Amino acid sequence: MLIERIYDEDLAQASYLIGCQAKGEAIVVDGRRDIAVYQDLAAKNGMKIVAVTETHIHADYLSGTRELAAATGAKIYVSGEGGPDWQYQFDGERLYDGDTITLGNISIKAVHTPGHTPEHLSFLVTDGAFSDQPGYLLSGDFVFSGDLGRPDLLDEAAGGVDTRFEGAKQLFASLRDKFLTLPDYVQVHPAHGAGSACGKALGAIPSSTVGYERLYAWWGPYLAADDEQGFIDELLDGQPDAHAYFGRMKRENREGPVVMGERTPLPELSTGTVAAGLAEDTLTFIDTRSNGEVHEGTVARSLNVPAGKSVASYGAWVVNPETDKNPLVLLAADQEQAMDLWDHLVRVGIDNVAGYLTSIDGLPTTTPKLIQPEELEGFDAAMVLDVRNKTEYAAGHVPGSYQLSGGRVMWHLDELPANGTIVSYCQSGVRNSVAASALRRAGYDVVELDGSYAAWNSWKNSVPAV
Repeated sequence: MLIERIYDEDLAQASYLIGCQAKGEAIVVDGRRDIAVYQDLAAKNGMKIVAVTETHIHADYLSGTRELAAATGAKIYVSGEGGPDWQYQFDGERLYDGDTITLGNISIKAVHTPGHTPEHLSFLVTDGAFSDQPGYLLSGDFVFSGDLGRPDLLDEAAGGVDTRFEGAKQLFASLRDKFLTLPDYVQVHPAHGAGSACGKALGAIPSSTVGYERLYAWWGPYLAADDEQGFIDELLDGQPDAHAYFGRMKRENREGPVVMGERTPLPELSTGTVAAGLAEDTLTFIDTRSNGEVHEGTVARSLNVPAGKSVASYGAWVVNPETDKNPLVLLAADQEQAMDLWDHLVRVGIDNVAGYLTSIDGLPTTTPKLIQPEELEGFDAAMVLDVRNKTEYAAGHVPGSYQLSGGRVMWHLDELPANGTIVSYCQSGVRNSVAASALRRAGYDVVELDGSYAAWNSWKNSVPAV
């Protein structure tokens, strides 16, 4: 048997390819939409992808289940659990608690583990060549290394009302009745790692075991004492802000993400074509440089989505493909980088990319306005906006500032002043540059706090007490 973990650092998301080496067949679990990585991995191991499935209706990325099935002819399996409000709306065989997918010597058993979402499945994997007992659990967003999938996302991002309490109860029951009934040696392979917003304290360790989590996870003592209320209280306390785009992911994943098919390589556009499109507002420019470079000059009304490990996350903060219909133009060193950036964007459903430029020379430019920490106190700001997470804000913030995390700003413009200047900041300036660029494009007068909270806090602590 082969189990390969494919990890996306951008979204802190793990998918898995499980293959029977004897039969040359494989299944992909929780795949993403840029599917070449799975096709290449299967080909490298002499396998054919014959099945695709997912643990639940995801909120943080757009599923590649339909994309893979269309490209390979693989059979789709999705959860049929959770009741009528949590049914997938596209074709695929429904899996219920106890159902099994078989690939040669390998059996993959669906285990209904609600809590994070009502329809959530985990998958118990048995390598029949070695044992008739399961040795591995793909736990999805149910159990992470050191943490659990948050049960409040349906409230935070999918329009639910107080579903977190029932979800927390379901998580407790799933742990008690399903997870903790497994042998301690069963290896646990979760769908997320550190940095994901799907939990509050995810570990960076890629896998664990049932026994280790039983003994050392924060929730272990509550289960041992059968303390459901204590468990619920701690689970729901201090969860991070959920990005607003999660609601769109939930809807699209339930309905069935659009199948892109093979994508044509992005063309390098001419400066004249892009300049004309910007003037007519028929193109949107994505400046992929660092915030430091952007602050020295950027394309007017462009969006800052810095290249690196967070392209998908930041892209989804500032581009809503349901309302933003302009094709995007990416700043990229070459076609290879442009295609890599596009791969990240399609993971969150941002598909409409016209091409790329290698320079901003010849385009209309502007220099974002900055303010120094020592100037802030006397500055006439209509609002000082903290775009960090609410947990960061609670740990310390600029007095009088208003917290609205970067992943939620563009969906809550009604909370911002209609007139006047907004001074914005994050921790170091990266997230702030992303959010500020979107606000400027939307017509707000935004001044960024240079160096953000870290610089302001350093300045404050250096000022002698009076």
